Amino acid sequence: MATNTISRTLHDTGLALWSGGSAMGAIGVNGATKAAEPRERIKVAGAGWKRWQPAHVGAVAAYGLGSAGLILANRRRMRWQDGVGRLSMAKTALTVAALGADAYATYLGRKAGQRANVPVDSATSPTDETPADVAKTLKQLRVAQWVVPALTGALVVLSAQMGEQQRPREVARGMAKRLLRR
Repeated sequence: MATNTISRTLHDTGLALWSGGSAMGAIGVNGATKAAEPRERIKVAGAGWKRWQPAHVGAVAAYGLGSAGLILANRRRMRWQDGVGRLSMAKTALTVAALGADAYATYLGRKAGQRANVPVDSATSPTDETPADVAKTLKQLRVAQWVVPALTGALVVLSAQMGEQQRPREVARGMAKRLLRR
């Protein structure tokens, strides 16, 4: 009996780290900056995110490799079991959206970091003294920081649904539906 343990492990561990790391960063790293002086807050957040970056890249890469392995292993089911291909396409689109949101949040964080010596309320909240360009970036970052954990959380849900589709009863039901339509 063939298993996909390595692919599943890479997929699930990578997604857990990507999703959890993004949420922890928004809550922990960005929130903890309030303990620093107002002019140090962006710098402190930047240092925390920079330290996390190698693990983050590894998590996203592991998720991608694991996903590719699972697609390869389940390619016949994706074609023949009703609903599997559609759910796989939805998950792919959601992954692309999460990657885009992640890249955009990273861009905004780096952009804010270029002006790291200005007073701010937190890593994503300006004060009245924050220059307008930095304030605009922080307001965008305040939203963007939550999009990544929301999208990766949705990927967790779709992954659970795809696991349910692999139950023998669901495979049989999906294959029968596909055959009856032909």
